[in-house]
Amino acid sequence: MPAYAPAAGTVRESAPGFHKADGGAGDTARGKAKGEVKGKVGGKLGGTGQGVDLGTEITASLVVFLVALPLCIGVAVASGTPAELGIISGVVGGLVVGMTRGSALQVSGPAAGLTALVAETVEAHGIAMLGVIVLMSGLLQIGLGMIRLGRMFQAISIAVVQGMLAGIGLPLMFSQSYPLADAAAPGTAIENILGFPAHVLDTFTDAQTAIAALLGIATVVLSFVWKKVPGPVRKIPAALVAVAIGILVAALPGVEVKTLQVGDLLASVQFPGPEQFAGLADPAVLTAVFTFTVIASAESLFTAAAVDRMHDGPRTRYNTELIAQGAGNTVCGILGALPMTAVVARSSANVQAGAKTRLSRTLHGLWLLAFALLLPSVLALIPISVLAGVLVHSGWKLLAPEQFPKMWRQDRGEFVVMTITTGVIVATALLEGVLVGLAAGIVLAALRMSQTSVEHRVEGDAAELVMTGNATFLRLPKVIDALEAVGSAGTPRIRLDLMGVTHLDHACRSQIEEFVAQKRASQTVRVELLLPDLPAAKQKQKPKRRPRPESSPESRPEFSPESRSESRSESRSGLRRQPVSPSWPPPQPHERAYERSSSGALYDAFYAPSRPGPSAEWYYLDTRPFEGLQDSEEARWRDYHG
Repeated sequence: MPAYAPAAGTVRESAPGFHKADGGAGDTARGKAKGEVKGKVGGKLGGTGQGVDLGTEITASLVVFLVALPLCIGVAVASGTPAELGIISGVVGGLVVGMTRGSALQVSGPAAGLTALVAETVEAHGIAMLGVIVLMSGLLQIGLGMIRLGRMFQAISIAVVQGMLAGIGLPLMFSQSYPLADAAAPGTAIENILGFPAHVLDTFTDAQTAIAALLGIATVVLSFVWKKVPGPVRKIPAALVAVAIGILVAALPGVEVKTLQVGDLLASVQFPGPEQFAGLADPAVLTAVFTFTVIASAESLFTAAAVDRMHDGPRTRYNTELIAQGAGNTVCGILGALPMTAVVARSSANVQAGAKTRLSRTLHGLWLLAFALLLPSVLALIPISVLAGVLVHSGWKLLAPEQFPKMWRQDRGEFVVMTITTGVIVATALLEGVLVGLAAGIVLAALRMSQTSVEHRVEGDAAELVMTGNATFLRLPKVIDALEAVGSAGTPRIRLDLMGVTHLDHACRSQIEEFVAQKRASQTVRVELLLPDLPAAKQKQKPKRRPRPESSPESRPEFSPESRSESRSESRSGLRRQPVSPSWPPPQPHERAYERSSSGALYDAFYAPSRPGPSAEWYYLDTRPFEGLQDSEEARWRDYHG
């Protein structure tokens, strides 16, 4: 949905084939439409029209700006590059990606998930090569989006999405707890968590770090309670109030807390030259390009799935968003800046601030550019601890600890997937955690889909195995045990009834085929194999049944193993096969219940279908008589026909 939807009257007047019946009415409709658009766009700041609330969009953009600014600087410093390069990537994420139609509320910029990869690349190839690598990665992303590979990232479990958000929020809280007290974080998420108790003890041993910590804690508390403030003051974002308080406290005499420091933005731009493009002949550089492409695309589109769950606005257009991310990285590469992805912390802050359109995320890029170029002295007044407090609050909202007991009550299997995803992200990185979470979700789905019921019993002279459900390789041990049980029963007949099986994979089918072949080759037992009519089920119609033959035992046509082999070859070659003689022995009275099945497959197993499918050989029963059973079978045939 566009940021400013045209009025219905305007659209109708421009529609092909529409003619105004009355000039005055048309002018009135046009004037009304213009008045509505004017009210939406040109209304007073903070006024809410039927479309976009400009006041909310602008305040949301300022909140995102305050969240994005320390992230841009922190990611750049952690990557071993100048802080200004992180701000440039944030500006591109707002002004280039922010204006595209891929996602309405997702905010892009330099991401912590690429920090280690950027640091390794800069160390191995130099900061000059970083621009070319990011540029080529952006072009590859555009190509992937154009061939419509973005939608495959929509196939992600809700448990994985929630686990991803929690896995991002928890490390974010602990990592920002250090700058909240004007200290440096030890390093990885695990190191930050383990070092937190000692960090708390050290914070209050120094007066200045204690002041910084109190400012950060006050920011966090203010972010939680600000919504309860009565009156119109509540419309001002809590982050802006916290920044204003922090600036006032930092300006007091005797207070020496750390503040933001930003250098010359234009001087940090490095355009790649011919020498850098020549480095693309290095296989290591090409590997880095491919790695950047995969990780940046995955993080952006997985984040899109998470952000879509935070709001009820327009959904992400995945292919368009992938192209937009590629365009942003292409521009970042040309400017020699850091690679960018969609960032959950900024996006969630954008949603929580009440943004509804792309305007807020676009304006946040404009604020980054304006303050870095024109007002760097203003940025130098903002305490770092206040911005860290804003990020700690965002991390708590992402963690959403109440979701874990809720998921436990709803679905314990999904709870396990969610917990695994969170734990692996905290222990390793975002992409690895999401991939492990997806794998855990697939395993859970496979186990739930492989619900197989296998029963075996002995009735009279027959050992019967009845199987229902989905028979996959995960249940193969259970199937093998049941086959061995009916095979060792010592009865002259074995019936394998798989009429209730809804899915039979290759592993289980091969095992059953091998069992049937071995038993029939022994010439000591008759094996009857009953399967559903899979081809007919796919066509969603009943198979055509042949009428019951009115024949005597003497008039039955012979059906030899040679004719079976010939029929099978014809079936595989796609030729229409001639009708096959009825099986011997015919179905007994206690077996006729199977004939009432919805597919009519058992009847077709005894009276072969006129148009068998590729698996028609499954419907043949063992018709060869052997000594000791022939007399009793002929008697049963006569009894059946009266």
